[in-house]
Amino acid sequence: MQITITKEDFDRLVEHARSVSPKEACGLVAGEETTDGTREIKRVWLLTNIDHDEEHFSIDPREQLAAVKEIRSLGLTPLGNWHSHPASPSRPSEEDKRLANDSRASYLILSLEGEEPVLNAFHIEGPAEKRTVRKEDLIIR
Repeated sequence: MQITITKEDFDRLVEHARSVSPKEACGLVAGEETTDGTREIKRVWLLTNIDHDEEHFSIDPREQLAAVKEIRSLGLTPLGNWHSHPASPSRPSEEDKRLANDSRASYLILSLEGEEPVLNAFHIEGPAEKRTVRKEDLIIR
């Protein structure tokens, strides 16, 4: 599966994640999905991590509900969520896999571990005890 995000939205994610580091940042992504499965992120939401933690996140439920309502009002499709890893690689942790309950979602992980931020997208599915992770083809344009 291929997913695209604009350079402007990528920069917004990085700026927000750096502003709350060393805590994890989080939010939602929405856009359009074509019949061939290609996804284009049209909008990102920068939401509050109510856990205020360095190794996991929980999206503020009120903010999430407001974002979902806005997504619907804009005629966009929810595509998934994003979160940052302030000090670890851009790949799903065991907790990320365990909490990935929507097999239709793209899970974007932004690593701030190195000198340059790294954003990857993943598809996670299967029963909780045996989740499979597939990296999606992410294009920043």
